[in-house]
Amino acid sequence: MWALIEPLLPPWPERSPGPRPVLDRLCLQGILFVLYNDIAWQLLPFEMGFGSGQTCWRRLDRWQKAGVFDQLHQVLLAS
Repeated sequence: MWALIEPLLPPWPERSPGPRPVLDRLCLQGILFVLYNDIAWQLLPFEMGFGSGQTCWRRLDRWQKAGVFDQLHQVLLAS
C-alpha cells in the first residue's frame, strides 16, 4: 500500500527550518493509529516512534490540503 501512497505525497522543501521532519511513513502510521483507536491526537504515545500527535495532525492537514487523499482514492478506484 505504501508504494501507492508515497508518490502522491508532496516533497519537503530543501531548506525547511527546524529539525529534520519525521518520516512520512511513520506519520502515516501514527495517523492511522489515532484514527483506528479513536483517541485524541495528544494521546498518541510518543514512545511508539510516530512522532508527536501534533506532528501527525499537521502532516494530515498538509496532505489534505495537497489533495493526497483524493488522489489516492482515484488510484485505488483505478486498480
